[in-house]
Amino acid sequence: MLDRKIAPVLHSALRRFPAVVITGPRRSGKTTLLRTALPDAEYVLLEDPDIQDRVRRDPRAFIDGLRPPVIFDEIQNTPQLLDYIRTLVDARPRRMGQWLFTGSQEAPLMQGITESMAGRAAILQLLPFSLVETAKADPLLGGFPEVVLHPRGRELWFASYLQTYLERDVRLISNVRDLPAFRRFLSLVASRHGQMLNRTDLAAPLGVSVPTISEWMQILEITGQIILVPPYFENFGKRLVKSPKVYWGDTGLACHLLGIQTQAELERSPFLGSIFEGFVAAEILKSQINRGQRKELYYFRDQQGLEVDFLVPQPNARFWLVEAKASKTVQPSMAGPMLSLAGAAGKRASRRIVVHRKSRTGPAFTALARGAEALTVERFAEEINSGKTS
Repeated sequence: MLDRKIAPVLHSALRRFPAVVITGPRRSGKTTLLRTALPDAEYVLLEDPDIQDRVRRDPRAFIDGLRPPVIFDEIQNTPQLLDYIRTLVDARPRRMGQWLFTGSQEAPLMQGITESMAGRAAILQLLPFSLVETAKADPLLGGFPEVVLHPRGRELWFASYLQTYLERDVRLISNVRDLPAFRRFLSLVASRHGQMLNRTDLAAPLGVSVPTISEWMQILEITGQIILVPPYFENFGKRLVKSPKVYWGDTGLACHLLGIQTQAELERSPFLGSIFEGFVAAEILKSQINRGQRKELYYFRDQQGLEVDFLVPQPNARFWLVEAKASKTVQPSMAGPMLSLAGAAGKRASRRIVVHRKSRTGPAFTALARGAEALTVERFAEEINSGKTS
């Protein structure tokens, strides 16, 4: 079993809060994380129809039959339990780490927690494996634990995952009437991986309205499937674009949706650059949430076409400028956009990094141009997880 980097944050939360909530995409390892941290805790799977029926008929009797600590898996299926558990927490406010919840649907779950458990629960998020958790995670496989540990079955696993996702998560959140069209929508979003979000562009091929696309995008956000990277809000004297860039949160799932099955196919694919860029974006966000920080990532693009892939905020109003390049051969020209933006940002741009794929013969890091450096994605992942800020 592989250790999760968020484990120390979880153990700290268990000592300080009566309840802990872990959100994140389905099958990202939430249940395993909690059961590893609390091996003697009682476990309740709330996707079981019989258990759901018992909760509906007599929630108090159901809770009375449990002995804390208790892990409630997929709490979004029975959110009414939260009100009853709140009364138990308030009756014994000094008993920490007694009520543990997982949920695959962040927005509805957060609404229930806000209404019922405000101030009583620590809220954490778990994403699939990062590079610092396993070197087996890569742009083709992504980071879902079962895919990383059993890569030969990746295509069947992803196909089954999507079917479960459509039948459970999507139907539970929204009354999507045309599931085949929604399935085509998933592949269409994958084909726009790393591009600025254009809802009209997505609506036309599917023959649906722009409001429908907005609703479907919200479903993907709620279930933790996509990353929306907003443009940086400070213009440095430049006119900026306003649309976010969209990425699939797991590049393995993106590759599956694009029909990319092997590393050789990915190498030849026109999507290689955007897939690698999304992999870097996910590594940045994983490093933040695994340290208990809020997710914060931006990109920069002005109306004259100057674009930098990522701005990663750092303490004291500083940030790192990051360019993600799928090439294994790094050229000084790759740092050009970062150096142009750094000229306007001044000392606030504390590091300028080109992140690239590792070569069998090349170094893990190197000076690239004056004021810029090149790091392999493996070395970059180590540095952002170390908490290094300069």
